[in-house]
Amino acid sequence: MSRMTMAKALNAGLRKALEADPKVVLTGEDIGRLGGVFRVTEGLQKDFGTDRVIDSPLAESGIVGTAVGMAMRGYRPVVEIQFDGFVFPAYDQIVTQVAKFHHRSGGRVKLPMVIRIPFGGGIGAVEHHSESPEAYFAHTPGLKVVACSHPNDAYWMLQQSIASDDPIIFLEPKRRYHEKGEVDEAAASLPLHRANLLREGDQVSLLTYGPMVRTCLDAAAAAQEEGIGVGVVDLRTLSPLDLETVYSQARRTGRVVVVHEAQLTLGMGAELAARIQAECFYELESPVLRVTGYDTPYPPSRVEAEYLPDLDRVLDAVDRSLAY
Repeated sequence: MSRMTMAKALNAGLRKALEADPKVVLTGEDIGRLGGVFRVTEGLQKDFGTDRVIDSPLAESGIVGTAVGMAMRGYRPVVEIQFDGFVFPAYDQIVTQVAKFHHRSGGRVKLPMVIRIPFGGGIGAVEHHSESPEAYFAHTPGLKVVACSHPNDAYWMLQQSIASDDPIIFLEPKRRYHEKGEVDEAAASLPLHRANLLREGDQVSLLTYGPMVRTCLDAAAAAQEEGIGVGVVDLRTLSPLDLETVYSQARRTGRVVVVHEAQLTLGMGAELAARIQAECFYELESPVLRVTGYDTPYPPSRVEAEYLPDLDRVLDAVDRSLAY
């Protein structure tokens, strides 16, 4: 076991992937000499060279489009989008090329590429530097979407994603980059697309991912002090969803609250609520509730704390669920 920050765990995972396969290539804005704005790629260009850790122009569409060509030629590109709000110039490439090429070619051409996106809020950033775009990509057939929440998952899920033959959107909660945790470098604890029951609880189930995992664990601990048993499931993968784990936990407690930073309308919580209420209707004791960001553009940093779900909002939803 090693104790490291999420940023260091991601760096270590990238290093392992570069060492294991000479076809792995990293590209993105300022990822080489600078080591990325969050220093996730620090030291990798020095050790692996400018041909494998490439400082790209400031052009997200060009970065992803070039990576598509590389993947078609047998490489395994790992693209870094510097901030979540910068991904939209590349959205055309992602949904019309990355997501569709395998299907368009009748399965003959694979696109083994990973698009890393720091996402979510909590760092007091300026406009276009804090977004939660996960639903756009989870809605797109042909893409797999994963979100790590702590260093051990960051280390292993990134390596698993790079080794996959499918194109993967890899979401990294930027507010958790500098939080430390134990990393088991000997073996992965779970397959890539499996949810993780992080805390047992028999009264209410919290379903969450990415930056909200820590918030939900804190809320569950606070609820326990009042004698309320709250379970916490880290979804880990948003597409495909591990519905077996989701349904099992929903049936166990009969009360479900979905928590995410993204806006309420047509978010991941809406999909989960619909699926759970269709498949677990007779086991539910209350409606599936959602705790989310608000249906507004992402706010200025000075009011960010009012926008993001926090412990009190999660506990309020737990109380409302128990009140039915």
